[in-house]
Amino acid sequence: MFKKINISKKIIVLTLVLVLAVGGFFLWWQSREIKGSPEDYVIKETEKGRVVENERVGLRIQVPKGWMSEKIEFLEGSIIMYTTDVESERQSEVVAPPLKNGCGIEVAVAYKEVNFDEIKKEIEEVHVGIGIKSEKFETVTINDHKALKNTFDSVSLGPGISVYFSQKNKLYSFVIYWGLDEKERCTQEFDKFLETVSIE
Repeated sequence: MFKKINISKKIIVLTLVLVLAVGGFFLWWQSREIKGSPEDYVIKETEKGRVVENERVGLRIQVPKGWMSEKIEFLEGSIIMYTTDVESERQSEVVAPPLKNGCGIEVAVAYKEVNFDEIKKEIEEVHVGIGIKSEKFETVTINDHKALKNTFDSVSLGPGISVYFSQKNKLYSFVIYWGLDEKERCTQEFDKFLETVSIE
């Protein structure tokens, strides 16, 4: 009788541990952070020029005509596009701001749900560390998508404009940087580029 009670208790304890382990795994699986990677982006040559697609996040963009494009390991995978005359002030394998010359666009997607107030707060926190000289936020509409636009100038990155779209559990960001005396040319290219952005 005593042995039977002990075995029953062991079975109950093991069953309880198993239920807790499975429940814990299920909760972890539901709350895990999904991350992207450069492999999510596909660069294709089409009749209309070079396009970049990321089917996982429903993104399609047109690379500006004559620009270079490449995937980079940044955030959760990014694409950079730049003019052939681009020059960075830093010695780096990747084109990175601040720029001496030319234009550069970076496209990234983060897997998180945020509203414009939260995006603005995050940007302001990041900008504390890069020596912001000037900054302006505004809400704009691009291709029927409401977006947050941030025009800035900083000591670390130089001048730039970033545009953020938030949809479902994804944050799409598009940033342009330009070299000295290149603002007009680069911002015009950026405006045309944004018109090609398709988010499904």
